[in-house]
Amino acid sequence: MSIPLNILDLVSISEGATAREAIAASMESARLADELGYRRLWFAEHHNTPNLASSATALLISQAASVTGRIRVGSGGVMLPNHAPLMVAEQYGTLANMHGNRIDLGLGRAPGTDRMTAQALSRSSAEPQAFAQSIYDLQGWFSDTGSAHSTPIVSAASAGTQVPVWVLGSTVNGASIAGQLGLPFSLASHFAPDQIDQALEVYRETFTTEAPTAQIDEPYVMAGINVMVADTDEEAEREFTVIEQMFLDIQQGQSRKLQPPVDPQTLMGQDARDRSMLRIKAVGSPQTAKRKMEEFVERTGVDELITVTYAYDPAVRERSLRLLADAWF
Repeated sequence: MSIPLNILDLVSISEGATAREAIAASMESARLADELGYRRLWFAEHHNTPNLASSATALLISQAASVTGRIRVGSGGVMLPNHAPLMVAEQYGTLANMHGNRIDLGLGRAPGTDRMTAQALSRSSAEPQAFAQSIYDLQGWFSDTGSAHSTPIVSAASAGTQVPVWVLGSTVNGASIAGQLGLPFSLASHFAPDQIDQALEVYRETFTTEAPTAQIDEPYVMAGINVMVADTDEEAEREFTVIEQMFLDIQQGQSRKLQPPVDPQTLMGQDARDRSMLRIKAVGSPQTAKRKMEEFVERTGVDELITVTYAYDPAVRERSLRLLADAWF
């Protein structure tokens, strides 16, 4: 399988660890991913979440770009309703000026948090037309003139950087926006598996190169997949209970940092609703994980995969990254 492999990092915080330690472990993983041949490393914006330290994506991207030399680093994504588009353009334009042509800007319409926190963060509209206009203005600020399309405001920090923009989505709505804007689409299939086929169909059917925002000549999709690779299937299944417990906590209204792995059998009696959200996964030995990923690519026809790996012990995550790279590349 020759399609590129990427990493989505939410900078998870394990029980007994601090945000400082989680960020340090994330940067070690960034160095490793750069060494192993992964194409992209993206950070996802989340707020008011005790087990994730990925709130300030631009800062994490800058640090990761500083400790790596080849891999593309970006957002997966910036939740645009939380931000003024001009500020996003200036931040990511500055990143491109600092680190060269290695910066990606993935944009999402969800707040990445609960309603109360979203109200505290809100700076722009999540309505589809307003979201599309914000992307159009962002591209103007990244253009050679550095000018927004709807106002005469100029951004010297982002002018000429041409930072590539992706649209993130988990439903047909996000897919439709990406297609109509002529932009690459990143599908959040790792936690929203129910509309995968419909979203891909809508994106490919609505894709146009006629939109002023269009950046590519044909549809281009990256899809998320949960991954845990270990020496054996049994070991990988046990380590995967870390994220299964996290999703069960969400369903049950609990707020905990990442918990240690448990015997998978102990979770069998739990409500399986949120665990089913994780069914797009490749968990097992290197051979098992590779086969499952290839089957997913064959079924969906996506152009890139972005992997999501939670581990209580950072060394387990790094081992998974190594084993997968050895099997895939």
